[in-house]
Amino acid sequence: MTAPYTLVSFDLCPYVQRAAIVLAEKGIPFARRDVDLSDKPDWFTTISPLGKVPLLIAGQEVLFESAVIVEYLEEVTATPLHPVDPLARARHRAWMEVGSSILGDIWVVETTKDSVTLNQKITILRDKFLRVETALSDGPWFAGDRFSIVDAVFAPVFRYFDVFDQITDLGILTGLPKLAAWRAALAARPSVIAAARPDYPDLLRAFLRRHDGVLLRRT
Repeated sequence: MTAPYTLVSFDLCPYVQRAAIVLAEKGIPFARRDVDLSDKPDWFTTISPLGKVPLLIAGQEVLFESAVIVEYLEEVTATPLHPVDPLARARHRAWMEVGSSILGDIWVVETTKDSVTLNQKITILRDKFLRVETALSDGPWFAGDRFSIVDAVFAPVFRYFDVFDQITDLGILTGLPKLAAWRAALAARPSVIAAARPDYPDLLRAFLRRHDGVLLRRT
């Protein structure tokens, strides 16, 4: 049977991983179609208004922006990942935004050539993760025993730190026991494992070398 959805992806994009995790958690068959964002094919630029991934192709329709994609999948399936209670659901959406802001900070950590900027971002990230620590349940997932879209948002975040930790100790996640347990649980989740290529760490290291940021020279 042909998969009902095609996820247009790029091998390093955390937002693609987010969508792939939600698709897998909901048991939705899908195909992946990779694009090279440094050499975008014409078919991609035609259907992607922002020139970004992920895209979700559903028949003749194309959805863009990962937050929109996962909310659509939540609406059209009978296996909810959001809480039922409206206030709890709104809280989860707010923490999804925190996760997205962390990804923006990580981009700077990866690419900046300025030590002052790097240290500023490290401080900002430390503060954000301290706040996440206080918001976490006793586990194993963000809100307890039910995997949610917040978990899908943060799983790609921690995948970055798996590589960063091999380069230098940034101290961002130090001394946060709930966060450490959550990170470990996410790393073992089948949907999270499958969301990125097996050679993702090598791809990320190659990306860091190409950008030659100050992170690589931090000791």
